[in-house]
Amino acid sequence: MESAIRKNRIAVATINVRRMFFMMNAVGIDVSKGRSMVAVARPGEVVASPFIVSHTQSGIHELIDQLSSLDGETRIVMEHTGRYYEPMAQRLSDAGFFVSAVNPKLIKDYGHNSLRKVKTDKADAKKIARYTLDNWLDLRQYTGMDTLRKQLKTMNTQLDFFTKQKTAAKNNLIALLDQTYPGVNAFFNSPVRSDGSQKWVDFAKSFWHVDCVRTLSAASFMQRYQKWCHRHGYNYQPDKAKAIFDTSTELIAMLPKNAMNKMLVMQGIDQLNAVSAIIEQLKAEMNTLASDLPEYSVVMAMPGVGPSLGPQIMAEIGDISRFPHKSALTAFAGVDPGANQSGDFEAKSNHASKRGSPRLRKALFMVMDCLIKTSPLDDPVYCFMDKSVRRASPILSI
Repeated sequence: MESAIRKNRIAVATINVRRMFFMMNAVGIDVSKGRSMVAVARPGEVVASPFIVSHTQSGIHELIDQLSSLDGETRIVMEHTGRYYEPMAQRLSDAGFFVSAVNPKLIKDYGHNSLRKVKTDKADAKKIARYTLDNWLDLRQYTGMDTLRKQLKTMNTQLDFFTKQKTAAKNNLIALLDQTYPGVNAFFNSPVRSDGSQKWVDFAKSFWHVDCVRTLSAASFMQRYQKWCHRHGYNYQPDKAKAIFDTSTELIAMLPKNAMNKMLVMQGIDQLNAVSAIIEQLKAEMNTLASDLPEYSVVMAMPGVGPSLGPQIMAEIGDISRFPHKSALTAFAGVDPGANQSGDFEAKSNHASKRGSPRLRKALFMVMDCLIKTSPLDDPVYCFMDKSVRRASPILSI
């Protein structure tokens, strides 16, 4: 009797498991700008052929109603590409669905079991749905960053954009000055001020051509340079003024000193100053915004991290709780070493994967560069790097 009851329970449990298995609704969403392609599948069954959903209030609301009518458990997967996926992921998550935003690299490497190369929105949506079924238990639920972190992330994106613009503007200005005042950018190495101004740029604005200096006597230039330093708030050093004058007398200008060339140089200077001012303003605002986050004090206490790099690191990492362990964060930064082993061969040193956030990786590189330059012997990170380098290169330890 007991044996029959046990068998009956096992049979019922098996039926329930099978029923639950076949009631798994895998929703694959291929996100693009302004619209998405959606496909719904179950094990061995296509519930809904790929269809288009616009990123509007009515479009997403219709999708929510359609998914809510499905029987069983529904899980939605999409790629976190750029910022296009966020409205869809946020609205579906707020509606109570299980949403998972995965790395596009995982989708790209999944399901290469065909010689045909098909790349369409419909094929991608079906592929994401199959990925959802095969990785059902391993999916991590989407947790949208709060408003503050989203704003910090957006500001960091803008900072990266304007930094590239500043580099281009700086190179352009130096190229112009090399034809009117070669090497003027190397006269000073003062850091950028809070308003975005730099000493060498201010100097080039007043002395844009080498003839602005060498046509004067040494005493006249030094007097004029002293007034210039006082007007712009720089320290006056007679030895520096004498060195600038002596160097200028030996320089060769390729472009003459006329109104046309002066206009070109002034335009380059104004462009560089404008972009530089925007960057410094963004850095200040990011630091103020990041100071309201709970992890601010921990990040800023790290050696090599300052009011510029700290907010950038926090912006790229986002909510640290979304990383279950340290290796996940290392992989997200793209600094995790790969593995290269075959048979008896095993590589001792491997390159970093570089598949994570490039902006986070750049910020971390700058932090490490600061540590190497300052060489703080009481910092455990620097001591570890120093020990690793000496172990790899015994000559350095001699």
